[in-house]
Amino acid sequence: MLRRPVESALLAEAGVFTLPAATEYGGLAQSVVTTMGVLEELGFACRDGGLVFSACTQLASSVIPVNRFGKPALKATVLPALCDGSMIGAHAISEPAAGSDAMAMTTTATVRDEQVVLNGTKAFVSNGPIADIVVVYAKAEDGGLTAVVVPTDTPGVVRGRPIEKMGLRTSPLCELFLDDVRVPAHNVLSSPGNGYFVLDYVMKREILFSFVANVGEIRRRIDDVTEYTCGHSQFGQPLSTFQAVSHQIVEMRMNHDTARKWLYDTAVRLMNNRDITTDIAFSKIIASEAAVSSAHTAVRLLGGYGYMREYGIEKDLRNAVAGTIYSGSTEVQKNKLASLLNLT
Repeated sequence: MLRRPVESALLAEAGVFTLPAATEYGGLAQSVVTTMGVLEELGFACRDGGLVFSACTQLASSVIPVNRFGKPALKATVLPALCDGSMIGAHAISEPAAGSDAMAMTTTATVRDEQVVLNGTKAFVSNGPIADIVVVYAKAEDGGLTAVVVPTDTPGVVRGRPIEKMGLRTSPLCELFLDDVRVPAHNVLSSPGNGYFVLDYVMKREILFSFVANVGEIRRRIDDVTEYTCGHSQFGQPLSTFQAVSHQIVEMRMNHDTARKWLYDTAVRLMNNRDITTDIAFSKIIASEAAVSSAHTAVRLLGGYGYMREYGIEKDLRNAVAGTIYSGSTEVQKNKLASLLNLT
């Protein structure tokens, strides 16, 4: 979410950042499913995929964990500003040598005299270049993880330069360097060593939020392709009447509906306190691959127009590829499912 006053103000005015937060801190206390419904429509209506991704990051990385696990003093300080959009949040999980393997991270969080001291390097921090706070996940003294809210103006916090990417270019990304960074102990979410539980809570919602927005984008893509193929003729008839074209659009719709059902059914199970370990992995794979497939199909069906930057379809494809990587790649999700199916 770049510091673009009009777009940031519009998202804040629409109440996007308030959805899951408690009412006493300026939130709307809405359910996971209701929040997803809003994000789906945001994905449909907004053609800036990077902005949508950054909005989802704001919710999942910061609003959700602070609202659920923050101490009262931290909530009172941080949540109202996150809700009204005056504060931008991010989280720092991955490291140069520890991506999907969170327990292999080397960044440390040591509790000393009512303070937490952090040291290490974080990679791929979405919203990082513009974040006011970052939820840092670090190795605790007991070998577990600790989740800590770190204001980015804290001494010892150094942000790397913004990193150029294949897609989602309007969602800024950087590395984060922590050198004897000291924050109050009450900035710890939950308790020291309990960060893996926080991370699991957050990542389930990050997947549901980010990929339901992708579902909205797929729906818009179907509308664009349908309008184009019905309105353009070749060999004396509309493109949509050719079976080779119509079948591809049907497959786009099938993949859209399948991804949407998996995401919302999983969200309902989550709200009912059911185990969604396999559901979330399946949902992530299905939705991310559907986004790539639909964007690729759209580029092909629009022909030369789909390949031109002017029409924005090629940007959709570049953006969609990221979904197969972040929040646990397709391959990592399949490994997890193979283990759960006792195949490994």
